Amino acid sequence: MNKHIKKVAVIGSGIMGSGIACHFANIGVEVLLLDIVPRELNDKEKAKGLTLEDKAVRNRLVNDSLTAALKSKPSPIYHQKFASRITTGNLEDDIAKVSKVDWIIEVVVERLDIKKKVFENLEKHRTPGTLITSNTSGIPIKFMSEGRSDDFQKHFCGTHFFNPARYLKLFEIIPGPKTSQEVLDFLNGYGEKFLGKTSVVAKDTPAFIGNRIGIFSIQSLFHTVKDMGMTIEEVDKLTGPVIGRPKSATFRTVDVVGLDTLVHVANGIHENCKDDERLELFKLPDFIDTMMENKWLGSKTGQGFYKKSKDKDGKTEILTLDLDTMDYRSKKSAKFATLELTKTIDKVVDRFAVLVGGKDKAGEFYRKSFGQLFAYVSHRIPEITDELYKIDDAMKAGFGWEHGPFQIWDAVGLDKGLEFVQAEGLEAAAWVKEMKASGHDSFYSVKDGASYFYDIPKKSMEKIPGQDAFIILDNIRKTKEVFKNSGVVIEDLGDGILNVEFQSKMNTIGGDVLAGLNKAIDLAEKDFQGLVVGNQAANFSVGANIGMIFMMAVEQEYDELNMAIKMFQDTMMRMRYSAIPTVSAPHGMTLGGGCELSLHADKVVAAAETYIGLVEFGVGVIPGGGGSKEFAVRAQDTFKKNDVELNVLQEYFLTIGMAKVSTSAYEAYDLGILQHGKDIVVVNKDRQIATAKAHAKLMAEAGYTQPVKRKDIKVLGKQALGMFLVGTDSMEASHYISEHDKKIANKLAYVMAGGDLSEPTLVNEQYLLDLEREAFLSLCTERKTLERIQHMLKTGKPLRN
Repeated sequence: MNKHIKKVAVIGSGIMGSGIACHFANIGVEVLLLDIVPRELNDKEKAKGLTLEDKAVRNRLVNDSLTAALKSKPSPIYHQKFASRITTGNLEDDIAKVSKVDWIIEVVVERLDIKKKVFENLEKHRTPGTLITSNTSGIPIKFMSEGRSDDFQKHFCGTHFFNPARYLKLFEIIPGPKTSQEVLDFLNGYGEKFLGKTSVVAKDTPAFIGNRIGIFSIQSLFHTVKDMGMTIEEVDKLTGPVIGRPKSATFRTVDVVGLDTLVHVANGIHENCKDDERLELFKLPDFIDTMMENKWLGSKTGQGFYKKSKDKDGKTEILTLDLDTMDYRSKKSAKFATLELTKTIDKVVDRFAVLVGGKDKAGEFYRKSFGQLFAYVSHRIPEITDELYKIDDAMKAGFGWEHGPFQIWDAVGLDKGLEFVQAEGLEAAAWVKEMKASGHDSFYSVKDGASYFYDIPKKSMEKIPGQDAFIILDNIRKTKEVFKNSGVVIEDLGDGILNVEFQSKMNTIGGDVLAGLNKAIDLAEKDFQGLVVGNQAANFSVGANIGMIFMMAVEQEYDELNMAIKMFQDTMMRMRYSAIPTVSAPHGMTLGGGCELSLHADKVVAAAETYIGLVEFGVGVIPGGGGSKEFAVRAQDTFKKNDVELNVLQEYFLTIGMAKVSTSAYEAYDLGILQHGKDIVVVNKDRQIATAKAHAKLMAEAGYTQPVKRKDIKVLGKQALGMFLVGTDSMEASHYISEHDKKIANKLAYVMAGGDLSEPTLVNEQYLLDLEREAFLSLCTERKTLERIQHMLKTGKPLRN
């Protein structure tokens, strides 16, 4: 199917509908968002003398919903200006406009009768050949299209986005009885390539794949917590980041999603999956019934498993529900000896074998919960899907698990997993035993850089489809390694392009990482054509190793610190002035030094979800790895004849001084971090390394020439410095900043003004780098700076004086 999606209609503007509309706007698609017409006036409309016939009233529901979505945090949209791509209307006045769209997405209330009525009305105006899908989370697709035309049914299926649509990657595609294979193939590819999703074709079974397994996992824990006499805090401690799950873990996640939402899906499974061997597990425990009666539904009602409260001094306190007494109490700490054993294990996948071997309650909990999970997912094949990897994909993309159930089973070992299953009085599906008998002891394998899964009908390892557009670093690291130290791994991506991958904790940039970057450039200049700096960890880099800076400053080893900062600066300049093209591939948190590296690459291929900025002010210093210099350079590069140069320079100054961080890669253009016409954004992070490689190769093949070092940077000297100093004096006097904040700001001002030169002057980059390094080092002698760094090391949060 050669189809281009230029315009979509989203029917229903609730949280989900508005979120889907915003995400299509994110990728440049024009959106028509429609909802019902209100049946009565509200008080504001009555006060204005409006009637039910006024357009403002008729579009009130859709406009209010979209406005609320755009104001919500985290934002559903990459950039507020993208909201202009959304046109609102109502289902009476504007329904005929669906004849002009390429795809209609229904997102109305989860009632079959209402959905069928909506589809009946839509078919009167829909143009044949237009895609039409439902975002239902569980209503059988086969019932929805009953009575519709053949063309409607051929182009109809379920397309289940997970909430929030921008952030959760799962995109379940559920065929109806007559859905064309062409339509399924198109949506599968479109979801991955354009929407940035993990597309999973599911069977038309209750709750599909993600919610069927996800709700089972939560319901299992609801019963386990009572059986084992555990607290809510203990379960959340054991089911959060330590096993690669979100910080919200289990109970806080339910609070955020809403207990009523979970109960609705669980009840649907209990009512419609009578052949499920664990059907009794979907029956709600007594404490859930009590919470539902009390309307303790979570964040939406102000209390759920957790509750915000204020003590007698007015201080906010988070209380926890005691499942035995059903009263709220102060939070209790949760500590386990088994978890202490994993503190030095950085990779989550390597922790599982240790966790299930624990001798305490934590070890027992993991053996019990994993045993139940392994048994359950094995029996869902072929009921909900024929391929086991789709279950893992769904849990990772829809619930934020770093590893899916079968990947966890591989991590603990096939035989161990079977032991856990048996210990729970359960049995794994027969195909698992057949797999073992045939000589296969794992569900996955890697061969020639590609991932393979155990295909149950074929009883052999088969390549997971759709990998050709990706480069998976985990798969190539061992066989394509060119160089390695404790900070980086350098891999050969093929076609003459190297990749340097950070391996330090949180991908911080210290001596070994800088040495690795220099080694990568050396190798690329000698035997390759280009270099990518990229990784597939949760975050690109949280910046320089401030612990190292702190120790040098405390020990007053200023010569060593000077050398370390100069090495950082020199390495960034090598990124800029090497003989080969350099491409940075930032994603997630890209802060401080990680941002500076991207500023100095020839090109940035950023993931849409990139939160990038120069945040050094938070620890009492200025950007010292070329960031302050680079912003001074970029400011002067934007000077135009009609621009007020001081105003331009001030904007760049404030970006550093206010430690601004983009909430998406698109916002980074506004901050001057990404540059239009040079840097690009990719929506699907899985494609990022492959895209960065392609651009590095393209630049090399186009005849990349080493840039000439610049000597034409205009600095304004005293003219700019005076403006900055007056401003910081005023801000201190009005108590907007502290004395120490003023000192940091004045140091930055000195660098970005180019010192106290008597008149505007042309200088080279090294001149600005020397000013930057001098200012950075002088701030490291300040007691207040050391206090801030120490606070950051202890808490992970900046300290404001």
